Amino acid sequence: MSAVIIGIAGPQLQPQDTAQLKQPACAGVILFSRNYESPPQLQALCTAIRDTRPDLLLCVDHEGGRVQRFRAGFTAIPAAAAFGHCFDHRPLLACQLAEAAGTVIAYELRQYDIDFSLTPILDLADPVSTVIGDRAFHANPAVVAILADALRRGLHKLGMAAVGKHYPGHGRVSGDSHHTLPHDLRDLAEREADLYPFLHQIESGIEALMPAHIVYPHIDERPAGYSPQHIAALRHYGFDGAIISDDLDMAGAQGIADPGERIQAALTAGADVTLMCNDLAAIRQALSRDYHLPDAANSARRLAALRARPIDTASAAAHYRAAQELLQAHAADLV
Repeated sequence: MSAVIIGIAGPQLQPQDTAQLKQPACAGVILFSRNYESPPQLQALCTAIRDTRPDLLLCVDHEGGRVQRFRAGFTAIPAAAAFGHCFDHRPLLACQLAEAAGTVIAYELRQYDIDFSLTPILDLADPVSTVIGDRAFHANPAVVAILADALRRGLHKLGMAAVGKHYPGHGRVSGDSHHTLPHDLRDLAEREADLYPFLHQIESGIEALMPAHIVYPHIDERPAGYSPQHIAALRHYGFDGAIISDDLDMAGAQGIADPGERIQAALTAGADVTLMCNDLAAIRQALSRDYHLPDAANSARRLAALRARPIDTASAAAHYRAAQELLQAHAADLV
């Protein structure tokens, strides 16, 4: 049963990578800067992955700003906060530019047969969180929702799904879940603003959401990604898209020592698929076992919706050129 999207070691597919991709538990590949040297190299890598398992999902963190894995040969996408700053002065232009950014992201990634980027960030901007920081659009939840809508329109225009993160909100939490397990001690009423962008995106039909590796003790003593209560709340809100765990290699997820047990805990809580990105030994260990998905048929349906959709090549190229021109013309508005 496909259960985990994995990272691979380098810019070329090695025999051990090929063997791992053929494991039934492997659901896809997430790419990083270590996997990128040049556009031709990336094309060869993605082709090799597709040749090994055409059914795998291919994804990348390509938000823009400091989280953009592919640089040379790709458009430099501004950090989300740049669109928020623009919104404060020229809201209509900010929405147009965020949509253009989504179009550029989708077009450029689709040239390499990559299905989706793990974007947009739906967290609120707050100086307390350095790991989120300028990755967030704005401190105002309504502005976050509006700009995330615009970015999604750009992605959708080029047939790409969107993945909102980090539910139910990471922006007002001081700890970095890459290195520790943060706790958000606020009650639900105090976190209402953080929830708003997620609820809005659920109403708008976003294809996927990613829970945070954060404990919200007023709900559950487990991190959100391991918490049946948090996942059940998403379904109660009407979300029927895919739930993708954050990287289970992160310190915030390592309260469970065994990597396979981390994956199963996230799946049991209600995730449709998990991520394991950087610990190659843990990935090898995790792929060697079987997993149980409580609702396998619906999980498969939700993950299928993350595959890039067919588009008209000529119109896609025209949308891309127009989006690039708009971003270039207004570069001074995105600083």
